[in-house]
Amino acid sequence: MRVLIRPRPTTPSKSLSLTASCVTVKHRPMRVLDFDIENRPLSYLGSDFTTAEVTAIAWAWCDTPQDVTVYLLGEHDLSVILQSFVDAYAKADMVTGHFILGHDLPMVNGALMECGMPPLHDRLVQDTKVHLISAKGISKSQESLGAMFRLDAPKVQMNQSKWRAANRLTPEGLAEVRQRVVGDVRQHIQLRQTLLDRQLLRAPTVWRSGSAQVEAYVP
Repeated sequence: MRVLIRPRPTTPSKSLSLTASCVTVKHRPMRVLDFDIENRPLSYLGSDFTTAEVTAIAWAWCDTPQDVTVYLLGEHDLSVILQSFVDAYAKADMVTGHFILGHDLPMVNGALMECGMPPLHDRLVQDTKVHLISAKGISKSQESLGAMFRLDAPKVQMNQSKWRAANRLTPEGLAEVRQRVVGDVRQHIQLRQTLLDRQLLRAPTVWRSGSAQVEAYVP
């Protein structure tokens, strides 16, 4: 006996239909925080070597360079200044400044330590001195680079008399240091963009605050 098996016809409504799904991913621009600090001598370590204290911090987001936030010692307690900066720092994908790897970031970390506050978290950093391409025969100061590239934002000058007034936290001195630190941020935003446009900056690197490690016992 033969059995003939015929497939049952299917209607379009019962057939399997696969529909491709499109996923839209939105990318936001990287948030880059430009900042600068000022500090004053505080105590002698020996001979002419002195410790230092943060007296001013200014910062601005690189996409809004005219909106500069500034805090001054003498107008605010140091802990308030540091916490305000830390709050902005925490929102940044990357921070930038001139020689902040060698000076500003370690100085802020030291101030946080002295105030009993947690250290800065690791952060991507682009330093316009440290990450500048290898070059010789020129000054790598922000002021010199700004003059070389004829930037619109000037470096605010302060003579010894103005610095003494600023370090004594007099009203006149605070006004001077405010202009100085705000000017540095505005000029640096222009400087970094100029260096990027001319391909004169190396890639940013991750700065780590260097939390203490437990040393292994070696007999």
